[in-house]
Amino acid sequence: MSNDQNQIPPPHASPDEERVGVYVCHCGSNIARTIAVEDVALWAEQQEHVVVARDYKFMCSSLGQELIEQDIQAKGLSRIVVAACSPHMHERTFRGACQRAGLNPYLFEMANIRELTSWATDDREAATSKAKAQVKGAIERAVLQEPLEPLFVDINPNTLVVGGGIAGLTAALELADSGYHVYLVDRDSSIGGQMAKLDKTFPTLDCAACILTPKMVDAANHPNITLMTWSEVMAVDGFVGNFSVQVRHKPRYVIEDLCTGCGTCIEKCPSRVLDQHFEVGLGYHKAIDRNFPQAVPKYPVIDTTHCTYFQRGKCRACQVVCPTNAIDFTQKETFEQLEVGNIILATGYEQFDARRVPQYGYGRLANVFTSMEFERMVNAAGPTSGQVVLRDGVTAPQSVGIIHCVGSRDKNYNEYCSRACCMAALKFAHLVHERVPDAEVYNFYIDIRAAGKHYEEFYHRVLEEGTHFIRGRVAEVTDAARGPGEEGSLIIQAEDTLIGKQRRIPVDMVILMVGMEARHDARNVASTFGLGCDFEGWFTERHAKLDPVVTMTEGILIAGACQGPKAIPESVAQGSAAAARVAGLIGRRTIKLEPVRASIEAAACSGCRICNNVCPYHAIVFHEEIKISEVITALCQGCGACVAACPSAAITGAHFTREQVLSQIDGLLWDMQPGVLVLA
Repeated sequence: MSNDQNQIPPPHASPDEERVGVYVCHCGSNIARTIAVEDVALWAEQQEHVVVARDYKFMCSSLGQELIEQDIQAKGLSRIVVAACSPHMHERTFRGACQRAGLNPYLFEMANIRELTSWATDDREAATSKAKAQVKGAIERAVLQEPLEPLFVDINPNTLVVGGGIAGLTAALELADSGYHVYLVDRDSSIGGQMAKLDKTFPTLDCAACILTPKMVDAANHPNITLMTWSEVMAVDGFVGNFSVQVRHKPRYVIEDLCTGCGTCIEKCPSRVLDQHFEVGLGYHKAIDRNFPQAVPKYPVIDTTHCTYFQRGKCRACQVVCPTNAIDFTQKETFEQLEVGNIILATGYEQFDARRVPQYGYGRLANVFTSMEFERMVNAAGPTSGQVVLRDGVTAPQSVGIIHCVGSRDKNYNEYCSRACCMAALKFAHLVHERVPDAEVYNFYIDIRAAGKHYEEFYHRVLEEGTHFIRGRVAEVTDAARGPGEEGSLIIQAEDTLIGKQRRIPVDMVILMVGMEARHDARNVASTFGLGCDFEGWFTERHAKLDPVVTMTEGILIAGACQGPKAIPESVAQGSAAAARVAGLIGRRTIKLEPVRASIEAAACSGCRICNNVCPYHAIVFHEEIKISEVITALCQGCGACVAACPSAAITGAHFTREQVLSQIDGLLWDMQPGVLVLA
């Protein structure tokens, strides 16, 4: 399917002289099942500028790429069009093929006829017509494309890791052990994150603190890690390789250089308040205290909302008893500017608020607990010293109901699965059997999702221990007794779908396996760092399968549960992956940036500053003295928001000029027919 026009055009040919090669992919049957691929290739060969048109089963294969390379060299092709899948998948692949053949990679254009056409309809005729329109648009755009050269910037070897949970700790230690300096920032007074609250970890039941604490200590003592707890990132400027970050340090009212962590101030503090943070309302802490005994760093923090001195100007007991005079009530917040080359966000998750499901009685019925409350209860360092007891702090339950998927897999709240809840519920069942041997344990589940290594074996272990599994979503939890044996109990009303009956099960304690949610301020954090969030608030990765730790903002990576619900092993893996990507960038010393950026024609700029306000990457500065805006090329990500917003048409997007975009639209509309969808 090729022409015999083999004359090689002179360099810098005009659009009329461009020689285009078109390649249409079958993608196995993904495209060919719905689109008549051969017809599209034959039709493309007849279009203006097209020298050769081919169809091939897998264009992304090495043989498919070789076809393109050979035609560029043999037929003097000056533009390449590939009709295949999403550019997110293989644009770089085909650009590489063009470059290997000596053609500037930005003279390549890709038409997505898979996601936008073959997967969107079963109408073969309409799909083939639309595919032709897409190819025509790509051809018209390609002949107007211009060669571009990448930008090169130096990489600052310092890295900022935001979040001191297990993912952030892993990333920080991996980089530090590789010889690179890391700033580890956490808004809490201690690193450790959610994992620091846990007792046992499934499926091996090893101690969470025994795994986590050594990493925390290593991070605090590592010569290549600067630990900044009780601190927050306030602003981020710059671009990959050269970020400038402002960090706010909140006052501890404790001079860290003087404090020895002896704990005398904590012991003598007369103010004792309910701990809603670390002990999730089950225990108490002092107005000056640490989160937990193994907290890193060891320095306590004064809670000004409950400190008698800050509320009434009296007391100062902690200052009086401190042997090193480390208490300083005059401390103020301070700000620090960091210069880093890359940023890893590992800000974690929050737990679903069980009060949002009122029919389960949390906050209304005394002995309904959340999963994190039960975690603290069974922790040896927790408020009950590891004893499983009711709210009275004394009575052990003789029957326990564990309700799965509270706030997860539910269209009323979150449709996604929180991944770790099933296994945590099985762990709780085991711990109840271990600590209250005579207790009956009921697990109310939709499906048991035990897909990890040795998870299925753990499920069978819990079965053998006598746990009752009832398949069906719980309708409600009530304390209204209706019959004998229900007096004084919590009644779980549920459908048992395995036997097809409604069941009322009286229990002494209910544990709600609440799901994971994105942090409440995730969208604000995303805005600070120039990231995107999905509908649920999780940070958006570049590609869910192929690039799960990289974001659309070069130099900013994500790891752990800020990207989506995940268990400890997955968070650790992502932390290591993010560190490896950063180490690779640092090792290159310079980085090649995409040249698809915006530019402003100074003579046409009216100084309206609309572009300054719409740019999500803060890449446009306004020069007050000359009343003209300017794009900082290295900051620009080529999104085009400023181009669309500029009322003076003074901004041009490289690789997406008005002429290129309008010519593509003209190509798309080449044969518009009534009733046939042409545009995606």
